[in-house]
Amino acid sequence: MIRTQISLSRREYHSAKREAARLGISLAELLRRSLRSILPSDDSKPWMRYAGMIETGDPKASQKIDDVVYGQKD
Repeated sequence: MIRTQISLSRREYHSAKREAARLGISLAELLRRSLRSILPSDDSKPWMRYAGMIETGDPKASQKIDDVVYGQKD
């Protein structure tokens, strides 16, 4: 791991510490998880950050992804 230093406002720091304690993890782990949730997992596929964001309730939605994303053709 690479060690780094950041500056937080007092409010951000206390809110983050409280959330980390609620989850039973360290502040550092909370920040790592937060970063992972917003950074693309594969730089060659930046669109992957949106994976799982569309929920249709249709169990067969993956078979007709174009209809889900772009709307059904008339």
